[in-house]
Amino acid sequence: MKFGSSFCTLNVGGRRFPFSVELMKHLPLSRLSRLYRCVSESELLELCDDYDRDRNEFFFDRHSEAFSFIMLYLQHGKLRFVPHMCELSFYNEMLYWGLESADLQLCCQRRLDERLSDCFVHFFPEEEPQGPEELDGHWLDRMRRTFEEPTSSVAAQILASVSVLFVLISMVMLCASTLPEWKAAETTDEHRIIEAVCIGWFTAECIVRFIVSRDKCEFVRRPLNIIDLLAITPYYISVTATFLTGENSQLQRAGVTLRVLRIMRIFWVIKLARHFLGLQTLGLTLRRCYREMVMLLVFIFVAMAIFSALAQLLEGGNQDYTSIPAASWWVIISMTTVGYGDMYPITVAGRVLGGVCVVSGIVLLALPITFIYHSFVQCYHELKVRSARCIRSPSTDFID
Repeated sequence: MKFGSSFCTLNVGGRRFPFSVELMKHLPLSRLSRLYRCVSESELLELCDDYDRDRNEFFFDRHSEAFSFIMLYLQHGKLRFVPHMCELSFYNEMLYWGLESADLQLCCQRRLDERLSDCFVHFFPEEEPQGPEELDGHWLDRMRRTFEEPTSSVAAQILASVSVLFVLISMVMLCASTLPEWKAAETTDEHRIIEAVCIGWFTAECIVRFIVSRDKCEFVRRPLNIIDLLAITPYYISVTATFLTGENSQLQRAGVTLRVLRIMRIFWVIKLARHFLGLQTLGLTLRRCYREMVMLLVFIFVAMAIFSALAQLLEGGNQDYTSIPAASWWVIISMTTVGYGDMYPITVAGRVLGGVCVVSGIVLLALPITFIYHSFVQCYHELKVRSARCIRSPSTDFID
């Protein structure tokens, strides 16, 4: 948007905060960055409560003291709860401006997790409440909710149960097809028929969900929909290749690519994430904690490089430790598990190093786990409340 001047004012709850327009552009607050990209006054009023063009002032009917603490976080990099303010209320303010629980200090994250566990409530400020008449006003909305929200109605639950049944059948058939006794001609035809029925169901379900989706581009970008595509496409590619090259052709027997495509059907099992809260929680946690996961991998890699080099030096006469890459296997197994026993040091110095390696693995693995645990708890509460809101109409207690 072309602002009236190079400076603007945010009026939050009657308290004014001056900002430069360039600073607003780079602030890690999604609402303000979206405000900067607005091209019309109507778009501005969707993000703020009022706008004064003469003074270039934006009005927000929010908690001014909470926003002042958020500004301190932007200046100093530490975000804590406002004293004498409810943790859930402050968290609602954070979500409104575009922050997440991961931005809080560790002690405040624990307080927030405890309050969420005790009260079992959450806030979704970006979602607009919809009445039953609006949700049921159009058949596309009903179809979308039936296919996208398994707990929204009895029909959605039945559809989800059928989909899970087809996933289980397809996985059993995929595993059974690798058994030698299942490769006989009479069982191969039956297996193909069952597999074709399962794929037909998955394909029809994916096409219907694409048709009734509101945003087709967003539908294609969703991870679960990408997984559905990866699970369905290999079947059609392998069937097409079989049709073109023949069942027992040299290319078919030696085609590594086709075997890889068949194994890619294992993605079917990930389709269960659409219907099970636990798998959704795991995926959301991994997405939010990718920095902690990278940190964990770096810790392991550094320790593996150090201990494998020392082990190869101290166990020079041991045939299992002939090189640093060979010793790296022993290090990674000792740090992450109790060890397989296929490799072990025989010298006194090597055994002392092995003990230090095991203890270091316990410590290094425990350091990022705390952050991942708190994120997992938070994601679980968010998804559980979202699932509950699909069953009953939203309460005003959950909407700011």
